[in-house]
Amino acid sequence: MSRRKKIEAMLADEPHDVFLRYSLAMELDKEGEHDRSLSTLLELTREDAPYVPAFLMMGQQLARLERASDAREILRDGIEAARTQGDAHAAGEMSEFLAGL
Repeated sequence: MSRRKKIEAMLADEPHDVFLRYSLAMELDKEGEHDRSLSTLLELTREDAPYVPAFLMMGQQLARLERASDAREILRDGIEAARTQGDAHAAGEMSEFLAGL
């Protein structure tokens, strides 16, 4: 069974598990299913408590897809979410990536 199938099976039991949803998005990205991956990551950024790592991964994926403007926008939102949650490390990582775009 593939890693993706294992994650999907676990999600069937725990559909709201943030880390499993994030893991699925990463697997989808690896498989080239960028629309599904980005959609999953976007959902994670819109949670009541946004999942901060999703912003960076989404920004990186958008940059690889040559969608720099979209990447900048999501990274700015991610930096704000990270600061709101007191995650200076994540805010710093996203700021560095943003500066390099």
